[in-house]
Amino acid sequence: MQRRADFLEEQGLAQRRGQRVILVRNLLGTLRDRELTQAAKDIAADIGLEHRPVADGQRVAGIYRRSVMLASGRYAMLDDGMGFSLVPWKPVIEKKLGQQIAVTVRGGSVSWEMGRQRSLVV
Repeated sequence: MQRRADFLEEQGLAQRRGQRVILVRNLLGTLRDRELTQAAKDIAADIGLEHRPVADGQRVAGIYRRSVMLASGRYAMLDDGMGFSLVPWKPVIEKKLGQQIAVTVRGGSVSWEMGRQRSLVV
């Protein structure tokens, strides 16, 4: 247990307060962000395109190239020709592989734009 606590503290995921180990706020969000950042680095090295992180409320468009399965969930890789973005994957887009789509991520909701459909929130 001591080694686990030391590791968490070294990683900035916990703090010691006397004998107690307190986990940082939003630990799952921090771990998800780290995992997503590492996956993006790996993909960028593999395909030679720059990763473009998606800010909350930002609209991103590109060709849906593939899905990426991570411990924190599944993501869709959208390629805009100059770079790529990883956005939360939803089953509704699977038939759109290789096609141009757009997405806006707001908090926990994802709004997809595909073909003639103006907007689909899932």
